[in-house]
Amino acid sequence: MLPIALGDATKVIGVLMLADKEYVAVMQLHKYVDDDRLISVINEFIGEIYQRPPVRSSVKRTLRIKRVYDIKVLEIKFPYVLLHVSCEHGTYVRKLIHDIGEVLGVGAHMRELRRVRTGPFREDDYLVNLHELSEAVYLYNELKNQSLLRKYIMPVEYAVSHLPKVVVSDGAVGALTYGADLAIPGIVRLHEHIKKGDLVAILTLKGELVALGRALMDSEEIVNNMKGVAFKTIRVIMPRDVYPRAWGQRYTRTS
Repeated sequence: MLPIALGDATKVIGVLMLADKEYVAVMQLHKYVDDDRLISVINEFIGEIYQRPPVRSSVKRTLRIKRVYDIKVLEIKFPYVLLHVSCEHGTYVRKLIHDIGEVLGVGAHMRELRRVRTGPFREDDYLVNLHELSEAVYLYNELKNQSLLRKYIMPVEYAVSHLPKVVVSDGAVGALTYGADLAIPGIVRLHEHIKKGDLVAILTLKGELVALGRALMDSEEIVNNMKGVAFKTIRVIMPRDVYPRAWGQRYTRTS
């Protein structure tokens, strides 16, 4: 499962890189180990773990803390163990398997790996292979039929469906597209569990993605105040001037 963004949707790829992931992996044991002990040791790796990235990796090899949400043993057929791993972004499954083998005392390595979820995108619901995409392009080029393209290429809003949402008034949209931060008067409604520092998706009343923002207040604080800057705009997605400007000339940026 590898989400690919087109056009302005590339601006949200960073959000997906930081999203949680799920994998199906094949672990190969180097020596036999009892099933009960195997499962017991695997369960020890659920939660916060210390992990140093492997030698062949794209990041600096410093010790860091990562969270493994769940590890399910799907099948055991010595020397192979089929695992389903749900984890925080940046967790190396091949290093996780190696460490499990070290604790077991028999050694282990990853034989196969398949990512089945990235953020809101799951393999069973969204996966499209290149052959299917090629058919969709052919159908459009030859018959001007967009049905498959519209099925396979989804609006950018899907990429932020896992984030808390903030809906703004039409009058606030124009200023946001010019990089303004979001003040409380421009908010129409918002997710009730937003905490200070959370990344949020800022949407129009029609559900269009305007920008990504960082919460400067908790939801409760926003609801109980009439003014103040509630969200810092960190990435503008919507093009400028799609919505008319609704702020005074003194707020207009100059080059």
